[in-house]
Amino acid sequence: MAAPLEHVEISNSAVHCTHTTENTSDNTKVNTDEDDDDEDETHEPRIRETPEDIKLEAISNTLAFHPSRDILAFGDLDGDIYAYSYSCTEGENKELWSSGHHLKSCREIAFSGDGEKLFSVSKDKCVHMMDVEVGKLVTRIQKAHSAPINTLLVVDENILATGDDGGTVKAWDLRKGSAFMDLKHHEDYISSLAVDQAKKILLTASGDGTMGVFNLKRRRFELLSEFQSGDLTSVAVMKRGRKVVCGSSEGTIYIFNWNGFGATSDRFAVKAESVDCIVPVTDSIMCTASMDGYIRAINVMPNRVIGCLGQHVGEPIEQIAKSRDVHFLASCAHDSSSSSGTSPSSLP
Repeated sequence: MAAPLEHVEISNSAVHCTHTTENTSDNTKVNTDEDDDDEDETHEPRIRETPEDIKLEAISNTLAFHPSRDILAFGDLDGDIYAYSYSCTEGENKELWSSGHHLKSCREIAFSGDGEKLFSVSKDKCVHMMDVEVGKLVTRIQKAHSAPINTLLVVDENILATGDDGGTVKAWDLRKGSAFMDLKHHEDYISSLAVDQAKKILLTASGDGTMGVFNLKRRRFELLSEFQSGDLTSVAVMKRGRKVVCGSSEGTIYIFNWNGFGATSDRFAVKAESVDCIVPVTDSIMCTASMDGYIRAINVMPNRVIGCLGQHVGEPIEQIAKSRDVHFLASCAHDSSSSSGTSPSSLP
């Protein structure tokens, strides 16, 4: 289900794997009775380096870690949403609840900053807000978009951004339940959203090969980048806000300077079929997922592939996510399970 990230981070927040050992103390009781040769043994639960994989009934499109608890949520192809508690103790992963409120495929989910709500968007064009504690639907925005919704981003406690298959971007005021920004400047689907630390600039990656820049404070469109080769599939802010990186369907990572969004400052060809999902781990290191089933750790500026963290063999990866303490990286793919991957300690 998760790949430990401690060795990828340039920090001291390492995870120490706990191993159980066999009890060989003097308390071991020996039975000399010929009719009873069995020894009483106590088997302690095995502690793993990562939680066990979670197997789902349908393909999971999206997953998200809770911001303060050991909970992992999934949204699947059937429109169902599941919440699991996870643990490194073997056999301790547990389903907390499931919800089938979406009528079509659930495209993306995200927890609120306080972890009390779970947002989801779907091919059914609806935005849902659920109570995390009980899995109950709290709010449904029907016909939120005129096209199927593909992605969402929780900007802050009051603002939610969404992007659809037709290239429209919306920003929602959750206090009013209505959109205060509704703009279409892309010619193809919105694949990914990101926001700066000040919560002012919303960045979009699109299937039309451009990155969009929108001003949330002024509620207006700023500009589109130059066209790149292939779909832009992901976008993230790196280098303490000085750089923006976009993944592409061609396996190239495009790098932009902040406030230099019109043209790329650098590009880096990864030996991968695609770079479909990007998750920043540190200011300089990010994890990427690809159609070839590999999860890679990549350093930005200088640009290099550090190594492979894990793999869904022969299956395209839909999404990856990092845990709140950055100890685990979870992934979901077409094999209907989340992957444990490999330990970054094996990286060069």
